Amino acid sequence: MALVTTKEMFKKAYDGHYAIGAFNVNNMEIVQGITEAAGELNSPIILQVSAGARKYAQHEYLVHLVKAALELNDIPIALHLDHGADFDICKSCIDGGFTSVMIDASHYSFDENIAITKKVVEYAHDKGVVVEAELGKLAGIEDDVKVASDDAQYTQPDEVEEFVDRTGVDSLAIAIGTSHGAFKFKPGQKPQLRFDILEEISNKLPNFPIVLHGASSVSQEYVKIIQANGGNLADAIGIPEDMLREAARSAVCKINIDSDLRLAMTAGIREVMWNDPAKFDPREYLKVGRQYVKEVVAHKITEVLGSNGKA
Repeated sequence: MALVTTKEMFKKAYDGHYAIGAFNVNNMEIVQGITEAAGELNSPIILQVSAGARKYAQHEYLVHLVKAALELNDIPIALHLDHGADFDICKSCIDGGFTSVMIDASHYSFDENIAITKKVVEYAHDKGVVVEAELGKLAGIEDDVKVASDDAQYTQPDEVEEFVDRTGVDSLAIAIGTSHGAFKFKPGQKPQLRFDILEEISNKLPNFPIVLHGASSVSQEYVKIIQANGGNLADAIGIPEDMLREAARSAVCKINIDSDLRLAMTAGIREVMWNDPAKFDPREYLKVGRQYVKEVVAHKITEVLGSNGKA
């Protein structure tokens, strides 16, 4: 099966009241863990690459890793650029085989965001590639995306119709209380998604795919493994999974998951290295990390996204 765009994925997800998992990839083991889980559960997935991942693993390696996964798993897979900072990086990914890109101009003014997004949309659509954009700003840190909590802004529902109409964008990432990274909230702070904003946006954009970034739940299972093996993640707090399930049953068609994968991989490596400091074979500790990634992805697909059996 060839790489696909997200258009058909999102249409089915919207109609079926489930969401597609968009899992960030950085190396071979993470790609393998994600796609093995999705293949066994017959789930469509989005593999997304950040600017940091492209710098680390290089564009060509990541594209070929994803294509190798397609040869082994008969499921729909889209290859997506996460948080493209400008037209040039979006163009590079479009020309380099990605089927979907995100242009994140949310830190600009409303009109500048529209102008930048529209330029990317026009180029991408001419190449058969779909585009995601963002309105509002999520707090937190993820690679090159760094937004202080005081600078975070909820998406304004009154702006969404004009933004989509003027840009021609295919999906829209909104800010309703999620946050990038594992340390999303201050100790004692209760995570809360603004479902009232989501509902208002859904009413203004009927049948339109909505995206949630920063939606890792920060699994305490892997946090505890890391803590038991020399790590310190005592204040790591994520988005409760019941909130994510509710979002997946509404207009949210794509839920981004990155921190949970990093935690799972780190937990596996730490567990092996801490218990046997003399271990020096990467295959040994990466194999455990890969298995933990596979387990967390399987859990997300079946218990949060509801996309199992939907390929």
